[in-house]
Amino acid sequence: MRRREFITLFCGTAATWPLAAHAQQPAMPVIGWLSSASRDTDEALRLPDFRRGLNERGYTEGRNVAIEYRWAEDHIERLPTLADDLARRQVSLILAAGRPDSALAAKSVTTSIPIVFSNAADPVQLGLVASLNRPGGNVTGITTVSAELETKRLGLLRELVPSATSIAVLVNPMRPGVDAQLAQVQQAARVLGLTLHILNASSGRDLDVAFVTLVQLKAGALIIAADGLFADNLDQIAALTRRYAVPAVFQFRQFAAAGGLMSYGSRFGEAYHQVGNLAGRVLRGEKPADLPVMQLTKFELVINMKTAKTLGIEVPNSMHLLADEVID
Repeated sequence: MRRREFITLFCGTAATWPLAAHAQQPAMPVIGWLSSASRDTDEALRLPDFRRGLNERGYTEGRNVAIEYRWAEDHIERLPTLADDLARRQVSLILAAGRPDSALAAKSVTTSIPIVFSNAADPVQLGLVASLNRPGGNVTGITTVSAELETKRLGLLRELVPSATSIAVLVNPMRPGVDAQLAQVQQAARVLGLTLHILNASSGRDLDVAFVTLVQLKAGALIIAADGLFADNLDQIAALTRRYAVPAVFQFRQFAAAGGLMSYGSRFGEAYHQVGNLAGRVLRGEKPADLPVMQLTKFELVINMKTAKTLGIEVPNSMHLLADEVID
C-alpha cells in the first residue's frame, strides 16, 4: 500500500470515530406523564415533589431524562387516547398521576412499558396489581390510604363542630370504589347518631350546584371525600366553603392552607416525592413486578384557626394538642 493511500485511509477511519462513539451513547430515557388534571394543578401540587424524588435517583429533567406531558384537563374520557399516544411513542415509563383512571388507562394500552402510579384508591381492588407486596406485571406505585380515613375525618369534624347533627359528604360517583367509601362514612354517621346527606360531583362544573344543595339541606358541616377530582379543584372547594360559611374537612393540607377549616390525611407532597424516587429506580432497571406498592401511613392534622374564628368555632385545647400544624 502506498504511503498516500495509507494516510487517506487512516484519516478517513479516524474521522468516523466520533460518529461511532456518538451512536453508541444510550438514548435519553423518556417519562410519559399521564395526568387526569391540568398543567397548572400538577405544577402546583405534584411536579415539584416528583422532580425532587427523581433528582434523588440521579435524574434531572432536561439533562438526563425527558418528560412527555399529557393532561386530560379533568376530561377522563381523554385518558385512553392520551395513554395510547404515549405507548405508541414507546416511552421508557408511564407515570400515572391524579385520579385512578390515569393508571387504569395506562394499563389498558400496554403490558410491557413500566407504569408507576400514585392514588388514594385500593390498587388491588382496581385490578392494577395482584397484591401490594408482589405487584406482578408492569405496574407499581404509591397508595395514600386515604379513603379508609373518612371515618376518622367525620369524628374530627364532629369534635370540632359538636352542634352539627346534619352533615353532608361530597363524593365523586364516578370514582372506582365509591360504594365502599360511602359505606364507611355512613356506618360512622349511624354510630354517632348523625344525619348524613350525600352530594355528588363528577366534574368541576358540578361543585357550585353541590354547594347550593348543601345550603338548601341546611347541613351543619361537610366532609369532602378522598378523590383526585377534589384534589385537583381544592382551591375552588375551599373558596366555596368560605363563601357559604361551611365547616369542612378534606384529606390534604393544601385545603386548610387555601382557607378550608381542617385537613386530615397523608402528606400530598410526600406521595409524589416517593413516586419520583420509585420512577428513578425503574429507570435504572428495577422491574415494577419486584417493587412492592408503598403505602403512606403517616398522617397529619391541620387546622386553620383564622377560618375557625370566622365561622365562630372555638377549637378545644385537646384538638390543639392533636394538630400537627395550626394555621393562624
